[in-house]
Amino acid sequence: MTVETKLALSATEVRSFSQSNNEPSWFANLRAEAIEKAAELPMPKPDKTNITGWNFIEFPQHTVESAPFNSLDELPTEVKEIIDIEGQENLYIQRNNTPAFIKISEELKAQGVIFTDIRTAIREHSDLVQKYFMTEAVKVDEHKLTAYHAALVNGGVFVYVPKNVVVEQPLQVVFLNDNADASLFNHVLVVADSNSAVTYVETYVSTVEQANGQANLIEEVVALDNAQVTFGAVDVLAKGFTTYVNRRGHIKRDAKMDWALGLMNDSDTISENITHLIGDGSTANAKTVVVGRGEQKQNFTTEVRHWGKNSEGFILKHGVMKDAAQTIFNGIGKIEHGATKSNAEQESRVLMLSENARGDANPILLIDEDDVMAGHAASVGRVDPIQLYYLMSRGISKSEAERLVIHGFLAPVVTNLPIESVKNQLTKVIEGKVR
Repeated sequence: MTVETKLALSATEVRSFSQSNNEPSWFANLRAEAIEKAAELPMPKPDKTNITGWNFIEFPQHTVESAPFNSLDELPTEVKEIIDIEGQENLYIQRNNTPAFIKISEELKAQGVIFTDIRTAIREHSDLVQKYFMTEAVKVDEHKLTAYHAALVNGGVFVYVPKNVVVEQPLQVVFLNDNADASLFNHVLVVADSNSAVTYVETYVSTVEQANGQANLIEEVVALDNAQVTFGAVDVLAKGFTTYVNRRGHIKRDAKMDWALGLMNDSDTISENITHLIGDGSTANAKTVVVGRGEQKQNFTTEVRHWGKNSEGFILKHGVMKDAAQTIFNGIGKIEHGATKSNAEQESRVLMLSENARGDANPILLIDEDDVMAGHAASVGRVDPIQLYYLMSRGISKSEAERLVIHGFLAPVVTNLPIESVKNQLTKVIEGKVR
């Protein structure tokens, strides 16, 4: 049985928003159908986390129009620190819900690469977006939050890399939140056609201390035969958001997907990172770092599902919990019947820094085939007082000793992230959170 929910916007308001953006009829209809489904579909049920009291629906403002940036010199310091102002050729900045700055090299344009905001893509590349938008990696009617997202999309990015094109320099995206009432229904869609390669890097930055809106983020990656996609993200959203993040990969024959995720939100968060290895010989490698603090509650599910033969999936997650933060790490390796000679490996580690902090690591292997390899490792524990004593006995303060232990604990993941800019930025964010 489903329970109807009163949503923040009506079907009429959703259609009006679509019309104001000059969207094609197929997307207007998708929005209208999605808002009706959102009213009736059930909420997701993340394992071991009760979200019945969380507000995923109400918000003060659906769309905040902000001034664009005429030049990169106008950017706030927090953004300038994470981009190469002189050398970055391919850059998109979204300010709240407004496309605020975009630059793409003439070389990529000539090769047919599309790198633009999602609203422009829906209008100008309608057929291509329609082919992949919530049709393979994520479906509209999975649950209430996916439908709500489809109805209210108000920002995001579209990337398309044609066949046989290799994008040498990373495509960088910054989602800047500097208005406390802004809600982020961002949709990112990355499509890498056959034999192509691309590195995509995004950062969520909040310059407000307390937010009032929703963050309902869905990001889809489709890698066609023999494509390679490296996806890096550092999320640093302010306290006050109710955050739902759904990052999915749909990986075809001999294609490769690398995830490098630094999940550093100060908000209560439900996060899914699920990769479907559809094709034979496909590969997924998911590396995740988390720091929780304050009284925030978080649930992170990382799953690699094997459908193709000889597919390989690797999950590596390390998390640090401070203060009274509570976090669930769910790691799932699923080998479907017929995915012979596949390999599913995972490792999850959680370090707790205080008596009130709580972290749970739940490794799960679901194997429906005989001729496969699979393994998992998990550990949850508190800071070793002997380590701290050893460091403090050499004149290091307790806070500095904890800092060194934390960096050492997270280093196996951070140092192995495949994107140097993500690694550097993540190190700075961790430094700020563990002081």
